[in-house]
Amino acid sequence: SPAGLSAYVAVSQLLGLTLLVATGAWLGRYRGGVAWQSPLQFNVHPLCMVLGMVFLQGDALLVYRAFRNEAKRSTKALHALLHGLALLIALVGLIAVFESHRAKGIPDMYSLHSWCGMAAFVLYLLQWLLGCGFFLVPGASFPLRSRYKPLHVYSGIALFALSIAACLLGITEMLLFNIRDSYSNFVPEGILANALGLLLVAFGLVVGYVLTRDDWKRAPLAEEMALSMDFKTLTEGESPGGSQ
Repeated sequence: SPAGLSAYVAVSQLLGLTLLVATGAWLGRYRGGVAWQSPLQFNVHPLCMVLGMVFLQGDALLVYRAFRNEAKRSTKALHALLHGLALLIALVGLIAVFESHRAKGIPDMYSLHSWCGMAAFVLYLLQWLLGCGFFLVPGASFPLRSRYKPLHVYSGIALFALSIAACLLGITEMLLFNIRDSYSNFVPEGILANALGLLLVAFGLVVGYVLTRDDWKRAPLAEEMALSMDFKTLTEGESPGGSQ
């Protein structure tokens, strides 16, 4: 592995796990915990969003850096699996918030947090479906894959950033709804929630740094280069010498 890469990946995982612990501590200590069939159902939403749309999404993006010497097919499958798991967990979080709002008579989809969060989920789902169609399902043409890949990579980073932004908006919204009168007095819940927000930012920055270091990109293995040439030959009708 390139110098420093393993250390940054390890730091990202430490931040991610701390992020999950802080989320659980906030919900457990100050918001009553998590339960499905109860008034605490809403708390499933922030827990699932942090776990799915931030931690697992970030880990899915790091797969190609962390497992750089593994077979491309295995790495690609793990990348898609983690994204799919993140989507499933996020869906549970969305169901929880809509059911909680309906039970309490709270209107849906009126805040900036809800707009950004729903946009992130829908676009993330679309990104996952397109990624599976272009890179996992056999038969996609080589030129289409080549043209779509830069957009896929950019969209992955952009959606990760949007997911973190939606979580930050959600934290602020929860604090203003629940401790509006005491928030400005530096109460422990507000401090913990603010620390959670900083952990979200730190996790995003470390993951983003790893993803954007050109010298840390995964280099194709020798057999993958050969398979890529064979795939192009089959789909484009080119001989190994380049003639039509």
